[in-house]
Amino acid sequence: MTTESAIAATTSISVKRLNEHATLPSRHSAHAAGMDLAACLPDGPIQIAPRSIAMIPCGFAMAVPVGFEAQVRPRSGLSCKHGMTLPNSPGTIDSDYRGEVFVPLINHGAEVFTVEHQMRIAQMVIAPVVLADAVEVDSLDETPRGTGGFGSTGL
Repeated sequence: MTTESAIAATTSISVKRLNEHATLPSRHSAHAAGMDLAACLPDGPIQIAPRSIAMIPCGFAMAVPVGFEAQVRPRSGLSCKHGMTLPNSPGTIDSDYRGEVFVPLINHGAEVFTVEHQMRIAQMVIAPVVLADAVEVDSLDETPRGTGGFGSTGL
């Protein structure tokens, strides 16, 4: 299948600007899986010291459709070049959340990192979810791996 003949699943999300200076989520290439999220800091930048976390406001709220989640992930350039990532990556925004979107950024770098207004700080992927219920049982089926945990299948 070629890129031209591939058909991507599409949906839409309703977005409400909470701050007139907010940059709404957007893709920056035709086939980007994620929409970039930008900092909404019209009152000035936020500095994040090494080994510190800051909650960065995005200035908008949204309605993710039922059956989907918004996964918030690091931007590769910020991670690789500056050590900036998310402490809970990927973070999930559920379909019933209607508050302002914030991005928790953690500085794993050696220098203070400055987040400026409208800086693209994360990316958001809208992904389908399966809603499962936990069902208590007396036993589980056997598998070759069994109870082998971390590292049990080798490197």
